[in-house]
Amino acid sequence: KGWQRQKTTGDTIQGKLEAILSRQFGRTIEIDGSGRTDAGVHAAGQVANFRIPDRLVPGKTPEEVCEMLSEMFAEYLPEDIAVLSVKEASDRFHARLNAVKKTYVYRIWNAPYPNVFERKYMVHRKESFDLDAMRTAAEFLLGQHDFAAFCGNARMKKSTVRNIYEIRIERIGEEIRFTYTGNGFLQNMVRIVTGTLVEAGLGNCTPKQVKEILEGK
Repeated sequence: KGWQRQKTTGDTIQGKLEAILSRQFGRTIEIDGSGRTDAGVHAAGQVANFRIPDRLVPGKTPEEVCEMLSEMFAEYLPEDIAVLSVKEASDRFHARLNAVKKTYVYRIWNAPYPNVFERKYMVHRKESFDLDAMRTAAEFLLGQHDFAAFCGNARMKKSTVRNIYEIRIERIGEEIRFTYTGNGFLQNMVRIVTGTLVEAGLGNCTPKQVKEILEGK
């Protein structure tokens, strides 16, 4: 159900991690992630941080605490969540505020037949795509812009300015892969940008219209 904890379900990444930590230390432990992934989005390199007072781990070195936490996560997390590493961080470290850049990948299986092995991780489209048109449209989105037109939250009160460093559109066999790297992304921004580029690739809009959408906010 995505990253952020929810009152209506315990099936979120943050919710699962906090439940284990809070149970282990007998007090409410809150964690901060570098970004909130939407439901159905898989994070291969999410970073999160939390604080625990020394009195909760008496006599243990930072290395011993990390080893204890790693074993705990490996035992109690569900099979679709894995903690890759646990490290001590500086007192001022914050996973979201100290994030330098983020990379998102969207994948299209572009063939007459489905990919039965990775069907949960890519969308199946049979149509013929014009990759050059999509790449031309993507160039208008590079750099620092106001991406209000590509935000899923129409009532966004905070700044909708973001900086996209790179958009790479590749064909890898039957797969079309979109890779985005930027300093941060708005709610649903990557999926809306991808959908817009797909429209350009299908000839339903021109690259210039994508530029107009961006400028129109």
